Amino acid sequence: MSSYSISESTTFTVTHARHIAAKISADLKRMQRFYGYPSDTDIGHYECEAIELLKAGYLGTLTVGFKRNGQWIEPTLRYTARDLAGMPANDDDPGRVLPGRDTRDASFYNYLTYSATWYALSASEQDAFNVRMPFYRGSATPPTVNGYLIDDKTYSAGGRALGRASVKAY
Repeated sequence: MSSYSISESTTFTVTHARHIAAKISADLKRMQRFYGYPSDTDIGHYECEAIELLKAGYLGTLTVGFKRNGQWIEPTLRYTARDLAGMPANDDDPGRVLPGRDTRDASFYNYLTYSATWYALSASEQDAFNVRMPFYRGSATPPTVNGYLIDDKTYSAGGRALGRASVKAY
């Protein structure tokens, strides 16, 4: 009788990060088509930022969408990074940003959180990384959610994934 042992290792590369970040861009392009935001320039900046943060393992969450009275409303998307630790995950197609939501008196906004890996860096390492980013990220209080978040997509490559959740109104 024979026994087999299989070992698999995946190295997360910039190609994997680009694959995942392109799905964020596709979602945001659909949001732009329905609601006029974000701009093409901002979509490019979100993509570049996501590539760098994913590649380095620094992304916690990225929430992009509309807020009114300090609360996220539909249509808002939250991306949460996770390491798959050898587990399989879906690699869904982007999309399903719903049209026709009421964004009157709302502003387009984004909010980023970092991973534990980020917080393990020294302040000078964080500063050196931040100067390469297309956005200046200051500190802000995160908006609350007017409704609830529902997990609806997973984007994955190279052993890492972004879970996507959409804000839904009650």
